[in-house]
Amino acid sequence: MRSLAHIYLVASKDLKLFARDRTALFFNLLFPFLFVALFGAVLGSYASEDKRMELHIATQEEPTSLSHIMARAIETDDVEDLDSGEPVIVWDEDYDAALQAVIDGTSDGFLVFPKGFSEAVKRGYGTSIHVVTAPEATYTRAALTSMGEAIAYQLGLQQVAKGSVSALLMESWLEPPLDTARISAELPEYLSIQGGVPMRPSLVEYEVEEVGRVEAEEPANYVIPGYLVMFVFMNAASSAEMIVRERRNHTLERLLASSVRRESIVVGTFAGMAVKGLIQIVAFWTAGILIFNMDLGPYPGAVILLSLLMVIMSAAFAIMLSTLARTEKSAASIATVTSLVLAPLGGCWWPLFITPLWMQFIAKFTPHGWATTGFNKLMLFGADMGAVVPEMVAVTAFGVLFGTIAILRFRTSAV
Repeated sequence: MRSLAHIYLVASKDLKLFARDRTALFFNLLFPFLFVALFGAVLGSYASEDKRMELHIATQEEPTSLSHIMARAIETDDVEDLDSGEPVIVWDEDYDAALQAVIDGTSDGFLVFPKGFSEAVKRGYGTSIHVVTAPEATYTRAALTSMGEAIAYQLGLQQVAKGSVSALLMESWLEPPLDTARISAELPEYLSIQGGVPMRPSLVEYEVEEVGRVEAEEPANYVIPGYLVMFVFMNAASSAEMIVRERRNHTLERLLASSVRRESIVVGTFAGMAVKGLIQIVAFWTAGILIFNMDLGPYPGAVILLSLLMVIMSAAFAIMLSTLARTEKSAASIATVTSLVLAPLGGCWWPLFITPLWMQFIAKFTPHGWATTGFNKLMLFGADMGAVVPEMVAVTAFGVLFGTIAILRFRTSAV
């Protein structure tokens, strides 16, 4: 019982110091939200002033070709009818003029249907769509390539449907008993369809049905969890400076002299840091829900559990750091550098799933990477508890590793 009382006294001592430090309260509880609000306002203002992208298309075929019909259908008739973020599609009817504009530098590029495109599509042959851009127009090239891939996908769907009609027709012919008269009558029409000149409606009808719209995700659902991971870890790591200070001014030695056990000091210090982390996550989730319209996803309990594991891991890291640093300045420097390096690598500044594969691989060696991935699964992709077990286990493993080192190396003497 005395050990529990000592643990409580050590933890409450740290919390009282924290509550009296107005600077610490500001940077732990208020600064993160000012950070989120400031960058949200800057990025929101930038996005609102973003110019709508303009993409050009052209064709090298005759006016009666399929590519002309497609270009006329793709071309934007009224900019006011476009949704936010949709590009304006401009049809350049003169291919040579469009090419010369790219050469002269007055146009970034265009997508072109080459000669023979329509005939190849009608007959089911292989064909291509060309993208012509200036060397430095990387964004335009990516957008035009994406549009070309979308057109190729739609044409591919039509070819699949056409092939399905042919397969069903052949199967009906081969069903016993064989009706040669029927085959002889339908064969010319079948060949006409394959030649791209249908003589009658398709034997099979199909339609594409929209079963749900993909809605834009609330930015707070991935911004706030990332900053939670970053600031909880950073503020816990910064507490290592306080432990080093108490060790250097012999506060820890005086605690030992007053019959407080070494284990009680470790556990009490850890408990105090964990409680400060709990206060942070309560503030984060409360403000996120009430102010930033954040959604915890279908399994909020899993989000809270992952947050608690992040707090425990961060507190363990702080104690480990205090055992490795010999001076207050070195503890503060290591805490700051470590926090600012692990935050971007671990996906605290941007979602990991939009980063290159090499960066996602590096993130697996950081606790931040596992934590942010778990939050993204739960809050963005609607995953359940079982889907984030690997992330929870990884964060716990980091906490156990840091805690083990902290216990083995913890010392109360400054020597």
